[in-house]
Amino acid sequence: MSFNPSFEQQEHLADELRRPQESMTAAERIGETVTAGTFLLAAAAIWLLDPPQSFQVWPALLCIALLAIATRVQFDTPFGFTVATQLAFIPLVFALPVALVPFAVVVALTVAALPDVYTGQVRPSRLVKKIGNSWFAIGPVAVFALAHTQPDHAGVWLLLAALVAQFAGDSLTSTIRLTLTQNLTIREQLEDSWVYVIDAALSGVGLVVAEDIHRRGYEPLALLPLLGLLAVFARERRGRLEQLLELNSAYRGTALVLGDVVEADDGYTGAHSRSVVALCLDVAQLLQLSPEQKRNLEFGALLHDVGKIAIPKEIINKPGKLDDEEWTIIKTHTVEGQKLLDTVGGFMRDVGLIVRSHHERWDGGGYPDKLTGEQIPLESRIIACCDTWNAMRTDRSYRKALPFDLAATEMESVAGDQLDPRIVAALLQAVQKERLAEVMPAPAAGRPQAAPVIEPAELADQAFSVTAVVQLDTAS
Repeated sequence: MSFNPSFEQQEHLADELRRPQESMTAAERIGETVTAGTFLLAAAAIWLLDPPQSFQVWPALLCIALLAIATRVQFDTPFGFTVATQLAFIPLVFALPVALVPFAVVVALTVAALPDVYTGQVRPSRLVKKIGNSWFAIGPVAVFALAHTQPDHAGVWLLLAALVAQFAGDSLTSTIRLTLTQNLTIREQLEDSWVYVIDAALSGVGLVVAEDIHRRGYEPLALLPLLGLLAVFARERRGRLEQLLELNSAYRGTALVLGDVVEADDGYTGAHSRSVVALCLDVAQLLQLSPEQKRNLEFGALLHDVGKIAIPKEIINKPGKLDDEEWTIIKTHTVEGQKLLDTVGGFMRDVGLIVRSHHERWDGGGYPDKLTGEQIPLESRIIACCDTWNAMRTDRSYRKALPFDLAATEMESVAGDQLDPRIVAALLQAVQKERLAEVMPAPAAGRPQAAPVIEPAELADQAFSVTAVVQLDTAS
């Protein structure tokens, strides 16, 4: 993951940074139970296959301590972190009988986590994760146990097989674990596979130290300066990523403040914007928008009328029909909204483009740029549809909300003309719950149901249309 992670990666990273201080969910408890249980079974099988023999204690203890230190050097990733454990793990494999290595790894990872438990950064219940995190040790020791060969007597191909087994076993268990605990897709998890490149790069250094560990047990100490250097890089990376997350949080806070300003200035506009946000996100889900598109859509829907704060109050709150000059002024709220969001900067500039275009029409008859069809940003087209639907389905001072079926008919009538037909279809699918919730009295037998009354006089002398309703709502 680079220093410019995608929005989706940022969301996962924010979750990962919060998770250690939270209680484990039911899904996490199931996932950790499965991974810990299978780890212990695999470790026991290796013990039975190749029981441990005598070994030098103090080089092994030195390697366990070094592994605990290496575990503290964490490079954050969207789904957890990667650590420089290869530097210490490979010497540990050479220093201990292979049957003891998995248990030694659990001890090292647990010891490394104790300072965070003491300071409250990690809940004690999450120490069970250290068993599942130790799965990377099973693959290589299984290779040596099956070959009945100690690592210091292994040839190149056996060492390579052990490394491949380590990566394969760790990847498989990690995939199963994240699928169970966080419901992540394989595609999402593959984005984190770059960590194995780091492990492969560090393996050569670890192997050089490991080959001499039985003759010079102090050799692992030579890795401490390298771990210190990596710790500096890891700390710098964590700081920059935290700053990025704080900046995104500040953007969201700014958007919410602007939304509150709009609501304080015009209560209907604020409530209307929140309703449009919820509907836009439902439509975005059906259209399978990317996380970045959903984020921009959410902010655009929340702030689509923010430019109205630049419009004179006497025009915004005018009870009657607007004249041509006033209507020209009211239409500038899209451009004013973009200008306001451009001053915020960052991805809010993209949101500003969405706000600017949310009154464009599919046929090019909208404003301010007369864009047509696919020229209009997708997010703007979604907001236009949801804005229109919400306008028709909301009580106003001059008319009652339209019944579901009539509003749906009007939406279909302007699909391909005023609105994107694909988005209209998705919206009508998203709002089906409104049809079920709407209680309509059954008409008396033999009596036609009365048509809805449309007020005020502005609509009395013209055919009812979606455009007329939305124009009145925009001007009010």
